[in-house]
Amino acid sequence: METLELTKPTIETTKDFLPLNGTDYLELYVGNARQAAHYFQTAFGFQPLAHAGLETGLHDQESYVVVQGKIRLVLTSPLVKGTEIGKHLDRHGDGVRVVALWVDDATYSYQETVKRGAKPFMAPTLEEDGQGRVVRSGIRAYGDTVHIFVERKAYAGVFLPGFKVWEPHYQPAPVGLNYVDHMVGNVGWNEMNTWTSFYAKVMGFSQLVSFDDKDISTDYTALMSKVMSNGNGRIKFPINEPAEGRKKSQVEEYLDFYDGPGIQHIAVATDDIVGTVTDLKNRGVEFLQVPQAYYDDLLSRVGDIDEELDELRKLGILVDRDEEGYLLQIFSKPIMPRPTLFFEIIQRKGARSFGKGNFKALFEAIEREQELRGTL
Repeated sequence: METLELTKPTIETTKDFLPLNGTDYLELYVGNARQAAHYFQTAFGFQPLAHAGLETGLHDQESYVVVQGKIRLVLTSPLVKGTEIGKHLDRHGDGVRVVALWVDDATYSYQETVKRGAKPFMAPTLEEDGQGRVVRSGIRAYGDTVHIFVERKAYAGVFLPGFKVWEPHYQPAPVGLNYVDHMVGNVGWNEMNTWTSFYAKVMGFSQLVSFDDKDISTDYTALMSKVMSNGNGRIKFPINEPAEGRKKSQVEEYLDFYDGPGIQHIAVATDDIVGTVTDLKNRGVEFLQVPQAYYDDLLSRVGDIDEELDELRKLGILVDRDEEGYLLQIFSKPIMPRPTLFFEIIQRKGARSFGKGNFKALFEAIEREQELRGTL
């Protein structure tokens, strides 16, 4: 592993000064990577891809990589005491540490973001093995979350140098998850504008939409949100902050249990949400449920849809429409011991929005879960 010497960028700066090809991988720090990999295989249909640990020369950590469609999850655990991974777990519990972004030039991406004010996390570093070379670099985002830029155009290996192919006998079928649609971050009081400005200034993102406490509120809790997107729309980061309400909001609960800002949920896209959610439920994934009354006037609110209303009602799938089409979505219950990280399953049929019409029903469902946990 070699740290690269920084030089002047060799790529001309355009309006989109930070071209991003997509999400490369998400790395979760977890207490038991082997068991977490088994869970994501069994429950969510991810396929085994790669492994790094004692057998590959690591002595302080191990990682399992699972894949489905274009989604790669890296599940990492410490092997000894006193590691930074262990300290992260002690503070935050299981959760997303790294949002890795696929770029053509990781050195240029690092230079452009750092000169615009990003705090460095990882200087451009060359990693090589017999399958080629990868360059990675990184910057810090909100809380302990980091963005890693991954340049892999000269690499033909299974994942990254230092990983070997992982081919266990146990390989349950996938459930139709295709790619990461968006990732939602929760930040502290009055920090939303700070971090939306960060993504605008440092990474060249623009604001797609914003929601205030009138849009996202119930009788008890409220929050505010702005959605930031990169130039080609492949990376979308909604940023949430708490708002004043009669009781503790879901964002406040997250911040308490995660002990600071972090990734609240990962939205993954499917082409057949009815089939995907049916499979997930059969595999034991639990979802938030809205009252059955939500469906009584659904078609009058959203118009004609392709799906059978009874199927959506049975599965608890929500529907919303914007001027470009409609979307279907459903939210899992937290998948970690702490009430922090969860998944959204989404299918877009033209819609580019984020389900504003479902906010009230969704957050009331979250509040029912908070009440059961005694944290509302």
